[in-house]
Amino acid sequence: MIVLGIETSCDETSVAILKDDDIMVNLISSQLLHQEYGGVVPEFASREHMRLLPCLTQKALDQISISLNNIDAIAVTKGPGLMGALLVGLSFGKGLSYALNIPFLAVNHIEGHIMANFLSRDSGLNFPFLCLIVSGGHTQIVNVKDFGDYDILGRSVDDAAGEAFDKAARILNLGYPGGPAIDEFSKNGDPTFHYFPRAKVKRSRADFSFSGLKTSMLYLVKQKGQEWVQGNLPDLCASYQEAIVDMLRTNTFLMAKEKNISTLVIAGGVAANSRLRRVFSKEAKNLGIRIFFPSPEYCTDNAAMIARTGLEMIKHKISSSLNVSAVPNLPLN
Repeated sequence: MIVLGIETSCDETSVAILKDDDIMVNLISSQLLHQEYGGVVPEFASREHMRLLPCLTQKALDQISISLNNIDAIAVTKGPGLMGALLVGLSFGKGLSYALNIPFLAVNHIEGHIMANFLSRDSGLNFPFLCLIVSGGHTQIVNVKDFGDYDILGRSVDDAAGEAFDKAARILNLGYPGGPAIDEFSKNGDPTFHYFPRAKVKRSRADFSFSGLKTSMLYLVKQKGQEWVQGNLPDLCASYQEAIVDMLRTNTFLMAKEKNISTLVIAGGVAANSRLRRVFSKEAKNLGIRIFFPSPEYCTDNAAMIARTGLEMIKHKISSSLNVSAVPNLPLN
């Protein structure tokens, strides 16, 4: 079974081709033009997807010397994401599936991030497990019982962890995307330099709140001034990052202990954060919990995870994953 995967949910245009569980090719084009604006401009993202998607698809086919006639199914991200960007990928994929008369698979982007951990053949990962999803716009703790069988235990009530990184980076004039920049500066900083607040949500011990953390950074910068910020930038980044990682760690392992979970999976772009990987690996080892991280190239948005989810959908004989009306716990917006 050869599946063509297409990902256009935000500012990465990606095309991948999987043959069974083997990744034949996975191409990603990040739209660097958004850096000038400090964030993603939806209209620009849509236009770039329109320009790049046909070229990337042909490049992927040429790279492994096959034609569209060799493709057995097409898996495309259906959401959540930017509406215009999603429509580009969906329209392109539907057109190909109609022309080739092959199955079209509509994939939930968040489910794709979960399935990214299965992209390595020797991972040894099996259902069930607990998953912390930390992508740019989503932070959720999910009890993954089986493919398509999910129970959300906790989520952010405001900003996601990735948004907290990006907004702090904007305050500190570090550019976009903010997560990698803060992670890099933090490597030379002291995480105990400044204590940022760790918010707790009253309605649920597993829920997150990151908006106050961002506000705390904003007020601190205004109070101390840019000269002080530049003189203490690595320490400031390390302290801010530590607060985010600490909140993620506390709630995730609380749920792992309450649910008696023996396997923990991390998914999403923030899963590439070096401090998060060290802290979570140490805590998991202390508690005797197996922990899995995607390879760094599969943490960010990519089509390989979409194609891999499509393969699982074929096994389960479904054409659209996580229908929003059937599974309200994983919304499409």
